[in-house]
Amino acid sequence: MGVDYGEFKGHKMIILKKDDNDQYPFQFGKAKAKLIVEHFDLIKKFADEE
Repeated sequence: MGVDYGEFKGHKMIILKKDDNDQYPFQFGKAKAKLIVEHFDLIKKFADEE
């Protein structure tokens, strides 16, 4: 998994890739990053569900 940083309309973005060839990376800015951090436990629970 790779992590890159970019910019969109002057705002810093984090870009998460499954691998170097990932055509559709997951990217988000600071506002969404804060939401993810605040709700990490719920997101982890959701991800672990079958």
